[in-house]
Amino acid sequence: MIHVGNEHGQPGFDATATPVARVTAGAGDRIALETSDEAYRQMDERRDLAKVTATINPVTGPVYVEGAEPGDALAVTIHEIELIEHGWSIYLPGIGALAGPMGAEMFVRKIPLDREGAHLTERITVATAPMLGCIGVAPDGPAAATVMPSYPTGGNMDLTDARPGSTVYLPVQVPGALLSIGDIHAVMARGESSFVAIEAQGTAVVSVDVVKGLSLRAPRIDTGEELVFVGLGDPVQESITRGYEDAFAYLTGDQGWSAGDAYAVLSACGHSELGGPTGSVAPDPLHPFNSVGAVTLHRLPKYLVAG
Repeated sequence: MIHVGNEHGQPGFDATATPVARVTAGAGDRIALETSDEAYRQMDERRDLAKVTATINPVTGPVYVEGAEPGDALAVTIHEIELIEHGWSIYLPGIGALAGPMGAEMFVRKIPLDREGAHLTERITVATAPMLGCIGVAPDGPAAATVMPSYPTGGNMDLTDARPGSTVYLPVQVPGALLSIGDIHAVMARGESSFVAIEAQGTAVVSVDVVKGLSLRAPRIDTGEELVFVGLGDPVQESITRGYEDAFAYLTGDQGWSAGDAYAVLSACGHSELGGPTGSVAPDPLHPFNSVGAVTLHRLPKYLVAG
């Protein structure tokens, strides 16, 4: 097991960053990457975003993957996510769908996490469902932010499908891919309309492989039961169109289906939904959360293409 501590947290996905570990694609090495909740601890302590000095949404890494080259896809299998004993429910004033009723005061609640689940209130405990909010590789260009937007190479997608048992496919744009992971959630409602979930520190254990020549224009996830095609775009309709186009291209290209067959099946069985927000307007360190467009998800049951 290769362990990478959260002292290696980075503020972005950056092709110029020095790798903190090296692995060989397909060798089966398990990599444990620890994330940090220091920013949320400071929000709880200081109750003022302007006084938070820790990086918001740091990602741990990068990990250099021998054998990953531009034009490939990096396959990241998530084996387990171990949480610490608490998480955080945070409201940042003016942010998210509930900004109106929540008002002008920051809200921070420390959420106990144990075998019973996440203790959201004195009366309500729900099962934890840990997942990765941030997973991505370095772009061939300027560093990619870990807050917004989401990128073809991944980033802060906040997808509940990035969970243990799933494999996330990411387009490789630089040699070694430079994988980084962060922003673990103990449990999150799909869509994350408030821009936060039950944020938690934890350790994600993953392994990596490479699919040579699999050219993706956006991430893809195999949950075991579904293939999830991620759509990115602004406005939302562009994101929806791009996600469906990718699902269509998979069926007609990778699977060799006719256009008519792909069209009929996606019309009947290709479910879609909103993911998280995909962009921001004039972001700055204290107000980076004004969303534009959306991540959309387009689901294809795997039984349809089995065999």
